[in-house]
Amino acid sequence: MKDQNCLFCKIIEGDIPSSKVYEDEYVYAFRDINPQAPVHVLVVPKEHIASVDAVDPGNSAYVAKCFEAIAKIAKAEGLVSGYRVISNCGEDGGQTVMHLHFHIIGGVKLSEKIV
Repeated sequence: MKDQNCLFCKIIEGDIPSSKVYEDEYVYAFRDINPQAPVHVLVVPKEHIASVDAVDPGNSAYVAKCFEAIAKIAKAEGLVSGYRVISNCGEDGGQTVMHLHFHIIGGVKLSEKIV
């Protein structure tokens, strides 16, 4: 199910351009427009799920498919020495688009600190 007001749903549908790096039946991944590292890819389920708080037995297969895709994308991006996967949840957690998404961040040695 898509949310017609959701930025990421519009990107998935091709209504808003993106720099796609991966797509399958369940997942769409594209480069972040404000990268925090040399590699910064957003991985989103094609099903509109608002956040981590909205994951349930009916949609959790999409989350599993996201993590399967993350491993493929990281390998394709050459992240052999490691990378970070982040999902912000809710306003206080820094989530700015209310569509579940995972940031793949890498390409440099990352600090142990998150912020």
